[in-house]
Amino acid sequence: MSRKTVLIVDDEAAIREMLKVALEIAEFDCIEAKNAYEAQVAVTDQRPDLVLLDWMMPEVSGLELLRRWRQNEETASLPVIMLTAKAEEENTVKGLDTGADDYISKPFSPRELASRIKALMRRTQPDAPEDMLRTADLAIDPVSRRVTIKDQPIALGPTEYRLLEFFMTHPDRAFTREQLLNKVWGANVYIDERTIDVHIRRLRKALSIDNYENTIQTVRGFGYRFSKEALVKSPD
Repeated sequence: MSRKTVLIVDDEAAIREMLKVALEIAEFDCIEAKNAYEAQVAVTDQRPDLVLLDWMMPEVSGLELLRRWRQNEETASLPVIMLTAKAEEENTVKGLDTGADDYISKPFSPRELASRIKALMRRTQPDAPEDMLRTADLAIDPVSRRVTIKDQPIALGPTEYRLLEFFMTHPDRAFTREQLLNKVWGANVYIDERTIDVHIRRLRKALSIDNYENTIQTVRGFGYRFSKEALVKSPD
């Protein structure tokens, strides 16, 4: 397997160097950027496989840069882990709602960070089925990883894509949040189950064409399921 490239975006040179050393030991190639401008140039010119993005940067914050990436078709599915000293739940949710695929608070273990990166890459570049998945006019092409509704492209982040692919290959079956974490994130990834709710909201928002958001149903007191019947029924 070829080595993956990680873009480290942080305005502090010492942190960038620490991360670079840790990730190169973990067999990643690294490129660096000290601000949003350099990060945008690196993403455009060098196409990293994943970005470590610091929240607190001068001029343009990491959160604002992430928001811009998610609004651009070219970078909408770029895997991003946000690094921040803001450990409060409200900030975690804000980062995830903006489009971060994972969120890690400073200070953190370089080994934990490397494990998080590997886990995210596994779920954003998995072995996928080659047959088209369809529910009415909702379609997934697993080869190109494109999602469409009535042939209209739907922009999904990598985690939302994995969730939708999992749901569509297991229709009409209810899953707990813990089961979804194990199936989509991986059994050895330790994140709060409430993260599921954030990604479900983002998935529903992306599917909000002709009521397709209603295919993702809440099973009260249990978890979530994907239901074809929801296209003709009111949501839970």
